[in-house]
Amino acid sequence: MHVVIMGCGRVGSSLATDLEAAGHTVAVIDQAREAFRRLGPNFKGKTVTGVGFDRDVLREAGIQDADAFAAVSNGDNSNILAARVARETYGVQNVVARIYDPGRAEIYQRLGIPTVATVLWATDQILRRLLPEGSRSEWRDASGTVQLCEMHPHNDWYGRQIILIDELTPARVAFITRLGVGLIPDEHTVLQQGDLIHVMVRDQDIAKTEEILANTPDGERQ
Repeated sequence: MHVVIMGCGRVGSSLATDLEAAGHTVAVIDQAREAFRRLGPNFKGKTVTGVGFDRDVLREAGIQDADAFAAVSNGDNSNILAARVARETYGVQNVVARIYDPGRAEIYQRLGIPTVATVLWATDQILRRLLPEGSRSEWRDASGTVQLCEMHPHNDWYGRQIILIDELTPARVAFITRLGVGLIPDEHTVLQQGDLIHVMVRDQDIAKTEEILANTPDGERQ
């Protein structure tokens, strides 16, 4: 893949070096030439100084051949504008924009521009550790009707086959995280203490799913 990254801050530089280490070609755009120092001396990708939504700058970065584009500068407006140009003008399919304002991120997500809301993400990650119950949204589709949520069931669900969640709730288990490793379960997988459960569920069914999982699999709250 060829990936173009706008913004060479901590996120952009980390993305660039990780992608290059994975064997992809990378071009990084930033208005400040000195920002490219974060890439380190071993970075072999292309660096382009300029504004990330300028078409000449994008073409110099190889946007016309890009498989993916990430807008991760420190400006919401610049990130959204650049993401739209990459997708709408150059037809890049895999586009994501980092947004600091959660309200804006929600709007653009519904318009079909995948976003990462920095403040919302950090808040959500902290809440998961402070209040490990109910559900926490991890991803929402562009239409805003389906979510990937991390669910925290009643202790009596552990030791049971994970297929029970599919059978007894409106949700479907997408994957579990066990000892820090993602695992796609099958009908024989048994939930273990410490497993993190990630389900796909419609917005309208989240409350019902939480209610069912807050009880024992036999429907008794303890």
